[in-house]
Amino acid sequence: MTDTSYSSEIAAAAAASGSSATRGFIERQSAQQLAESTDQARISRLAGRAIAALNDIIKEERLSYAEYNALKLWLIKVGEDGEWPLFLDVWVEHSVEEVASSHRQGSKGTIEGPYYVAGAPQVPFGGAIPMRPDEPGTPLTFQGRVTAVGGAPLANATIEYWTADALGFYSQFAPSIPEWNLRGTLSTDADGRFQVEAIQPAPYQIPTDGACGQLISAAGWHAWRPAHIHLKVAAAGHEPITTQLYFPGDPHNDDDIASAVKPELMLDPVDDGDGTRTATYDFVLDPA
Repeated sequence: MTDTSYSSEIAAAAAASGSSATRGFIERQSAQQLAESTDQARISRLAGRAIAALNDIIKEERLSYAEYNALKLWLIKVGEDGEWPLFLDVWVEHSVEEVASSHRQGSKGTIEGPYYVAGAPQVPFGGAIPMRPDEPGTPLTFQGRVTAVGGAPLANATIEYWTADALGFYSQFAPSIPEWNLRGTLSTDADGRFQVEAIQPAPYQIPTDGACGQLISAAGWHAWRPAHIHLKVAAAGHEPITTQLYFPGDPHNDDDIASAVKPELMLDPVDDGDGTRTATYDFVLDPA
């Protein structure tokens, strides 16, 4: 029988989580897709500028051989720990997302992060996201509407929903957590409405026992992400959006290590008076 205890869950290691993230990313991509995504001249320009920028930093900062060799060792460890998805998604993806979504008139997006998994089970309107019977945390009703830029409701839109648990771990990226824990796919009704019963997530630190943790420690940074809900929203004929929603009062909304928080993505949960909360958020999708 699989051990689903919380004591087993906290044995999660950065290397194991990183390997899962790397494997999942590779499975969603292919060498052909990557080769076709950019032409040779564009690759030459981008790679050339990146290499030139790194060389400029080396000259300006007068990098020593000891520092250069430490960098090489660290880069090797990032690969060995499978942490390239984590490193890139935490420190680089927010800029890529900003460029990619700059034309949108509808809802704001933000980074996907390294822990997305496609194919989460369908959750009926008003149903509960998959979770353990004793899942810790404050019960949260999450609801809202999906509309087009012009205001028309979008029926049968899909909303992929996933969060970390109260210990900061994601299902399929840490031991002992049930496969689809706190992951589900919702659909909107004829009026574009959705509703799901879930658990309010908690702030967490990104894994710190691997190469990314070494960088954080050496630089004197913190490793915290504020509590957030991950979402992917899609509807026929419209641009899909990947986003995260945040909770007011979180101490790391202003210094998120992933630089992914935007004021437009802040929720306004209401206490229901019985130990539960309700958060409402509406999504507006741009035409494709």
